[in-house]
Amino acid sequence: MKSIAVFCGSSAGANPIYSNVTKQLGEVLVAQDITLVYGAGNVGLMGIVADAVLNKGGKVIGTIPKFLEDKEVAHYGITELIVTDTMHQRKEKMAEVAEGILVLPGGIGTLDEFFEIFTWQQLGLHSKPIGLLNINGYYNYLLKHIDHMVQEEFLKPYHRDRILVDEDPAALIAKMKAQKIDYIDKWWVKNEE
Repeated sequence: MKSIAVFCGSSAGANPIYSNVTKQLGEVLVAQDITLVYGAGNVGLMGIVADAVLNKGGKVIGTIPKFLEDKEVAHYGITELIVTDTMHQRKEKMAEVAEGILVLPGGIGTLDEFFEIFTWQQLGLHSKPIGLLNINGYYNYLLKHIDHMVQEEFLKPYHRDRILVDEDPAALIAKMKAQKIDYIDKWWVKNEE
């Protein structure tokens, strides 16, 4: 795995643990020679992960829509900055460039990115691994709801099992590298194993 798209907040959050683990993630990416692909912001967890990679000599590709270039304070010190016309193009570009997707804590935009990329995976539009970096148990409630979706038969266990979760960046990346998604069984088959 040579590149990972990171979806994360433009805020650093209330607890310093979010920033600390995000910085650790950046260092792990560089140690494993993985290019960071992210939303090109210079603030919050976005800026922290980018700076952590850059400070260790790693490569950072950022993608940002023109209308957010000023609002999210685009990071002009990164290796490559791609400016798109729309949010959708931003997500498409990140998904195209990355070999895996890693989701850190964030707000509504981060959840939007996670659910869209998860939907694309479920529909067979890509087979890239998706990991949730569950720092400080941030995604515990979301994961409980996703499990509830499975119990109520709105989501198949097969798809739920594709969401990789860990609180440690290196462990999560190892899970992502090991995951193989096989689309021999089609998503619409009711008795899928």
